[in-house]
Amino acid sequence: MLNTSHLSSLLSSQAQKYGTREVVIYQEFGSKDWQSITWRDYADTAHRVAVALLRLQTDVQGRVGVFSQNCHQFLSCDFGAWSLRAITVPIYATSSEQQAQFIINDAEIHTLFVGEQEQYDKALRILPLCPTLEHIVVFDRRVRLADDEGLSSYFADFIGVEPTSEESTIIAQRTNEATDDDLANILYTSGTTGESKGVMLTHGQYRQALIDNAEVVPVGENDRVLNFLPFAHIFEHAWTMLSLAVGARLIINTYPLEAQASMRATHPTSLSAVPRFWEKVFAAVQEQIETASPLKRRVFLEALAIGRKYNIEYLAAGRRPPMWLKLRYDVVNHTIFSLIRKELGLLHPNIFPTAGSTISHSVEEFVHTIGLDMLTGYGLTESLATVTCDHRGKPFSIGSVGHPIRSIDIKISDEGEILIKGPTVTPGYYRRDDLTHQVIDADGYFHTGDAGYIQNGELFLTERIKDLFKTSNGKYIAPQMIESRLCVDRYIDQIAVIADDRKFASALIVPAYTLLEQWAAQNGVLYADRKGLCSHPRVIKMIGERIETLQQQLAHYEQIKRFTLLTEPFTMKRGEMTNTLKLKRRVINEHYKTEIEQMYAE
Repeated sequence: MLNTSHLSSLLSSQAQKYGTREVVIYQEFGSKDWQSITWRDYADTAHRVAVALLRLQTDVQGRVGVFSQNCHQFLSCDFGAWSLRAITVPIYATSSEQQAQFIINDAEIHTLFVGEQEQYDKALRILPLCPTLEHIVVFDRRVRLADDEGLSSYFADFIGVEPTSEESTIIAQRTNEATDDDLANILYTSGTTGESKGVMLTHGQYRQALIDNAEVVPVGENDRVLNFLPFAHIFEHAWTMLSLAVGARLIINTYPLEAQASMRATHPTSLSAVPRFWEKVFAAVQEQIETASPLKRRVFLEALAIGRKYNIEYLAAGRRPPMWLKLRYDVVNHTIFSLIRKELGLLHPNIFPTAGSTISHSVEEFVHTIGLDMLTGYGLTESLATVTCDHRGKPFSIGSVGHPIRSIDIKISDEGEILIKGPTVTPGYYRRDDLTHQVIDADGYFHTGDAGYIQNGELFLTERIKDLFKTSNGKYIAPQMIESRLCVDRYIDQIAVIADDRKFASALIVPAYTLLEQWAAQNGVLYADRKGLCSHPRVIKMIGERIETLQQQLAHYEQIKRFTLLTEPFTMKRGEMTNTLKLKRRVINEHYKTEIEQMYAE
């Protein structure tokens, strides 16, 4: 049952209900052992955070930064700060020094919690450039503190002093005075198109978002929710708040590359994910099919056909499957599909909210086909995550991003842009009234920058307006749509479509190097190094043929005519990707200017 308490008191309220039941399952930094924390102990930790922040004279609506990967301490800082009516400002653990410095100074953060050595070292280097920063608190006890800086302490020591009754009284008073208009977070956007902006998120937005999502997203107190997307991302943060508000257990995954190992070890029932996660699952299964014996391949393809008919043609369409189909599906579901789910660690799957970018139709169909209830959705930081999502038990269309949640009003402009209004939408950007007025019109509608249309009550996205490319022939191309279609291939790890002001569409492709090396060995392709592999004519021919197959349904002007295989992946470190793994196209175009020009050479 959803607890609708103000976030400043949510954790303590749930602790009174659940007491010694575990709420968080986690691994300490650097450890492989799984541990757990009870509701009561977790609420006590959050209270101690509040006491320690109070001793640092944290004001009402003072800003507290959290610069860390996922860990149990991250959320206790949220709740501790909120009980003081302070604002938390999440910073992605992978942020550069320049990004962290901008956020700290823009939000005027005075206390910064950091995760590991990397975040501590970055914070220390920018400390002289951040005049408001007075305290650094380190989560990981293994971090080596500088001898002479004098501002840092370990989290365990920070919360180690016993609260006094007077301090507890002050905190209780502040919590009682908390309002829905208080800011809960300032969450800085990843900045694909320019300078990062601080999105203001209020407690009232959170409250309404939790109520609206709880109506259509059936997560409950018996769920085990894996958190592997960053808490600094609004999708994961809001999903986590909903999970706690219904009494679910959290399984906190600290290192994203270990997510699948965590799934197999802890057996979650639910997790939120971006499409790339499911694309990798899809590619792995496709590889097993391609390398299987003819008999096994035929059996598996027949099972997928049955699963698709049952889950897509009937259930997704709101139709009741005939008995003969149900019987056939029960067989493949309890044999072949259950083995796939078991390999993923999903023994008792519930729901899997998925959003963040365009998802390929084939990947979405596959996830449903094998018996996993993916709830596809759409949202923004500015809407506190969900604008639309699939509603369990309600018919849905492959390719849509679901129906609107209750309190959101959606309007499509004459230009096709999605406009939204409602109590979950941000009041604006922190200290940037100029930018706020640019995106929120006189009628109160937020202009999302995304284009789409509504059909039978479902929202369909067409493109990101700012990402639209116009070829020199006057044709408009949506790169994300093409990229999502091609990225399902198991030999393609990353792809950036090039087309703006060009005669035709081309692509920079980062291949799945390990699989490509295996293919080369099996097919007698000789090469000296990765550069030789990526430029080998037989490799180019093989990748080209696979691209041709995948893009047959695209319009002629949308099809990739030339491509270049890159020897290194796009990375955040080089500024080619945001912290949410979106491509920074301007940076990529600069870094690979030579390769791009070669593709258009006559």
